[in-house]
Amino acid sequence: MANLRMMLGRVDDPPVVELMNRIETQSAPTLARWALQVVKERCLPVYEKAAPQDGRLRALLEDVEAHLRGELPQKELKTRLREGRALLKEVEEPASRAAARAIVTAAGVIQTPTNALGFTFYATAAAAYDQLGLQAGRAEYDAFALRELERYAAALRAVQVPDEPNPVRVNWNC
Repeated sequence: MANLRMMLGRVDDPPVVELMNRIETQSAPTLARWALQVVKERCLPVYEKAAPQDGRLRALLEDVEAHLRGELPQKELKTRLREGRALLKEVEEPASRAAARAIVTAAGVIQTPTNALGFTFYATAAAAYDQLGLQAGRAEYDAFALRELERYAAALRAVQVPDEPNPVRVNWNC
C-alpha cells in the first residue's frame, strides 16, 4: 500500500485560500451547518459503507443539529464530541478513518471555528481513497484534492450569509 496521508490538500491551494477567506466572513452556526452538510453528503456514506451497523457518527451529526436548534445544551454536546473523538481509535481502514476524522472535526466547528478548514482536508482524503482507491499516485491524489476542495468552496459560497454581522475570529496557524 502507498504511504497514505491522513489529509489531502495544501493551505496554498486556491480553493483552500478561498475557503479561509470565506470562513473569516461567516458565523460559527453558518459554518457548522455547512460543515454538517458536506460531511453528510461526502463522508458519512464512506464511513457507513465500511461500518453499516455503526450509527454513532450519524447520531453525533444529529446531536450537533439539535444543538444548533437549541435543543441540546453545550455541556451535552461537549460530551458527545468527546465520545466521537474516542471512536476514532477504532477505525483502521484509510477511507473510513479519514471520513470519521472529517465527521468528528466538522461536528466540532460550532466550538472551534478553525475546524471549518481542517475537516475539509480529512474529507478530501476520504473521498479520494474511496473513489481512487489506495494505490493512486501523489499527482492523482493532488489533482483530485483540488477538485474536491473546490466543491467544498462552492458549497460554502452557496450558503454564506452576505455581510454576516457576527463573523468568527480565527487565527490561522498554517
